[in-house]
Amino acid sequence: MNILVINVSLRPESKLKLFPVGLGYITTAMKIAGFEFDLIDIDAHRYSESQVEQLIRKKPYQIVCMGCIVSGYKIIKNIAAKVREIYPKTIIVVGNSVASAVPEITLFKTAVDIAVIGEGDVTIVEVLKAVTAGRDLRDIAGICYRKDGELVRTESRPYIKNLDTLPFIDFSIWDTEIYIENTPESAKDSLPFPRKDARCLPINTARGCIAHCTFCYHEFKAIPYRFRSPESVVKEIVQLKKKYDLNLIGFSDELTFFSRKQSLALLDAFIEADLQVLWQCNCRADLFQKRDEELFEKFRKAGCLGMTYSLESADSGILQAMNKNISTVQFARQTRLLQNSGFATFTSLVFGYPQETRETIRKTIDCCIENNIYPSAGYLLPQPGSDMYDYAKDNGFITNEEDYLLSMGDRQDLLVNMTGMTNEEFEGYVRDGMRRCNEALNIGLSEEQLIKTQYYRASSKSG
Repeated sequence: MNILVINVSLRPESKLKLFPVGLGYITTAMKIAGFEFDLIDIDAHRYSESQVEQLIRKKPYQIVCMGCIVSGYKIIKNIAAKVREIYPKTIIVVGNSVASAVPEITLFKTAVDIAVIGEGDVTIVEVLKAVTAGRDLRDIAGICYRKDGELVRTESRPYIKNLDTLPFIDFSIWDTEIYIENTPESAKDSLPFPRKDARCLPINTARGCIAHCTFCYHEFKAIPYRFRSPESVVKEIVQLKKKYDLNLIGFSDELTFFSRKQSLALLDAFIEADLQVLWQCNCRADLFQKRDEELFEKFRKAGCLGMTYSLESADSGILQAMNKNISTVQFARQTRLLQNSGFATFTSLVFGYPQETRETIRKTIDCCIENNIYPSAGYLLPQPGSDMYDYAKDNGFITNEEDYLLSMGDRQDLLVNMTGMTNEEFEGYVRDGMRRCNEALNIGLSEEQLIKTQYYRASSKSG
């Protein structure tokens, strides 16, 4: 059978080209299992719709595999429709959160035939074996599909307990150099060399997150947080650096460093291996709550340039509604400690909880200015599968789920306003606050870049 894998482009108008880590694992599993397939990487090459159609028509494909986050539902629907138009009997398989979060809509409102739920590393291989052999799908765990007009949901797929058993991503399947050369468009600030010289690839050290924020959904949400051994992580970094001449590593995890013990184990492995590669990471906002010279020194020696940890809001009521389990005091303490120790600091904000007001917006921006940290800001975009999505539906902010999915985009664009402010007031207060923060911290962003910053920006007053 002819098999096709398609990597969609969520932001075709953007300069950013981020390697699809999840699909990288899937294609690696397919290759190891012995399946030959063609790859259309729309994001890397920025193919037009007509070019994509021409590539799909090059060969009669019996199976087409795709996947992306749920905000790309419209893209998946359009491509699946085109595949179905060209090949009426082709089996279309979709994964990632567009499948896990809304399997019923994906299967009954699009041409998709099979939705892979949760981790797909093992599932995709079993699906391909069953389809190519003409076997029934009901014995495959972790999928949903249509049969006789009904939704069939098989038993849940057991999660992968030991991530060290997973193979490293096989980047040779992809036009990897395109993604490496795009590093200057996405790398965070505070690089010790010219941005144009940055060469980076992502590595995944963990799956899931220990937090349960009410605005968040990802395909690992119902699965315990797991992380790879330091030895496994180091081995992959060494291989990537040697093969692709990297000077940066990008951690693609929701959370990389979450405790002192876990951090020391990973850092010691990095130092012992003398990786000679730099990196920035995501960590808990309460990881550093007292001066810890041993930990600071090991982060520096291991190659750390900076850390990202989320404030989201400076209002205690909103933080509680988010289930953040982090206070502004902890955030400020960690930021001060890190900046005084020479690390760049980055954070993100989510505006738009029902409790949001002009005053809470001002309080949040004031917190960023006081802590010399320019945020990556966005509006609450209710994610299917999250508590806030259920709230939006229950309170009439989302009345037609597919219409909402079709309109989803980036969080920097206001789609659903659940505050007591008008859209004009809400967006105006946020923009005024970001403008004030930009000026106070000498970031130098244009009016268009205040919210759509492209990459994390560091304050010239930090450190």
